[in-house]
Amino acid sequence: MGFFDAMGALFALTALFAYLNYQYVRLPTPIGVMLAGLLLSLGLLLVGGPAEAWAQELVASVPFEEVLMQGMLAFLLFAGALHVNLEDLRRRWVSILTLATLGVLVSTFVVGTGVYYLAAWLGLELPYVHALLFGALISPTDPIAVLGLLKRAGVPKDLEVLISGESLFNDGVGVVVFAVILSLVQTGGHGAEASAAAVAAFFAQEALGGLALGLGLGLVAFYMLRRTDDYSVEVLITLALVSGGYALAANLHTSGPLAMVVAGLLIGNHGRALAMSERTREHLDTFWEMTDEILNALLFVLIGLEVLLVRYTPGYLELAALSVPLVLAARFLSVGLPIGALRLVRPFAGYTVRLMTWGGLRGGISVALALGLPPGPERELILAMTYGVVVFSVLVQGLTIGRLARFAAGR
Repeated sequence: MGFFDAMGALFALTALFAYLNYQYVRLPTPIGVMLAGLLLSLGLLLVGGPAEAWAQELVASVPFEEVLMQGMLAFLLFAGALHVNLEDLRRRWVSILTLATLGVLVSTFVVGTGVYYLAAWLGLELPYVHALLFGALISPTDPIAVLGLLKRAGVPKDLEVLISGESLFNDGVGVVVFAVILSLVQTGGHGAEASAAAVAAFFAQEALGGLALGLGLGLVAFYMLRRTDDYSVEVLITLALVSGGYALAANLHTSGPLAMVVAGLLIGNHGRALAMSERTREHLDTFWEMTDEILNALLFVLIGLEVLLVRYTPGYLELAALSVPLVLAARFLSVGLPIGALRLVRPFAGYTVRLMTWGGLRGGISVALALGLPPGPERELILAMTYGVVVFSVLVQGLTIGRLARFAAGR
């Protein structure tokens, strides 16, 4: 099956699932379509035959990692950042920066160490460096899942800013940590001591370069928007900013996600207020909200269908199930320790750690990183654990975070 045929079938399935969810179930669209895709996949696995073979061919024809990491992610991050208030982020920048850096490192170590011992207890072979690799890809909260679901959950405003701000920036740190550990896997750990300077340089180029590129491109787009009064041209400028800017970041070896977040924040806060007419703002908001909704729906259907590619050999399902409470415990520690320290200098609501633990959703980025690992038994085990955590995160945490938030806030 060709790529465009597969995308046509995927759009058709997404529209069907969204329609059925709207008519009969009324779950949040990302959760509803993912659940439908998951149920379809499980049904096909049970029935087997030509239908299962067709579905597996469909999923295999859409390279998930490439479609998300090199395509959808740029548009989803820009659309999400477009409506984040920069002043709210500025007031919480110390907390957000601490959680996005220290929190990821703590979680990576806790998850990696825990999974290593759990795998040994179940009689599965998982080298410690591969266990840390799983910790690195599962520790950052997914900005797509977080921004897509929290805005519907009724989370208190101050906490929504903290969680969404953390999720926008911690994936950059997570990808750097993931890349460093992956290089250790590929080299067998040789030269690790000598690579400290290289790691620092890599982080500076990726993170700082991405931030600078996003700011520069955002300013260029802002200048063009300010000199234009035609909403179709202005929407086209933002499209060029996202697609061209993300491609440029890849060629410059800087962080495309961070560049899109910064560009989105600049255009969303200053561009909308100072460079657009009211009519343009309405069209721009409508366009990017629709883009966000459609791509989110496509992404979550893909996540639901990816179960067709996951191999659950003996012990894999058990380790995947045990990984869920382990990741939650690591999230509790990685949030609780920084928040506990920050409470010495500023107040936090009593429910902050609990809601941030439960609201730290994982999604497509973790699945994409797992699918991009080199072939081997460790990849299959890591993919099984990743899929188990992501499904639980989206379906269980995503559906209950609103109730937990209302209960915690006494509403």
